[in-house]
Amino acid sequence: MPDKISLNDARNMMVERQLERRGIRDPLVLGAMRRVPREMFIPAEYADKAYEDRPLPIGAGQTISQPYIVACMIEALALRGGEKVLEIGGGSGYAAAVMADIAAQVFTIERIPELAETARANLAAAGVKNISVRCSDGTDGWPEEAPFDAILVSAGAPAEPRTLMEQMKIGGRMAVPIGNDPTEQQLFGVRRMGDDAFEHTPLTHVRFVPLIGRQGWQPDIL
Repeated sequence: MPDKISLNDARNMMVERQLERRGIRDPLVLGAMRRVPREMFIPAEYADKAYEDRPLPIGAGQTISQPYIVACMIEALALRGGEKVLEIGGGSGYAAAVMADIAAQVFTIERIPELAETARANLAAAGVKNISVRCSDGTDGWPEEAPFDAILVSAGAPAEPRTLMEQMKIGGRMAVPIGNDPTEQQLFGVRRMGDDAFEHTPLTHVRFVPLIGRQGWQPDIL
């Protein structure tokens, strides 16, 4: 594994070259991306690739998103500190750790038991204490903790999961990839303006794994 200094240097270079140069401006997001060690959320054999501009395997056929996409999605949530955040598709725990560096509490749901356990272990090893991990159908949300100030959906949905929309506070924000192709989506920033009023902002084209669940893609049609 590369030494700690080289990883820190690589992390700073990633923020400068992959994030700032591509338009990420939120200082809280940039600061969190500088502090959270991505190498702790990927298999050890990929540590030397932790700050490359690409997704990496994390097991169970899943990947950790490239740093720019993580930053883009979190910037769309406009976190300022003190928020309660829900993440759908926790993966290995990296995006949750970045959000937890800014927000007060993060609740992350991962449907694959193996990855949920990996996320718990990674977060504990990284010393992150303000995150709760649940293994369940993410499209159901986390109703007993709702409403949320922000929701991050880290998987591609065929349409907006209505239950998640209803678990946002008025004024709350969501970042969600949506598309009628399970392998390609448009990333949207969504803001809840009223009980049934939502403002949508298209952000960028993305390729996420499909959001599987009662209000997502059904496994038998993939």
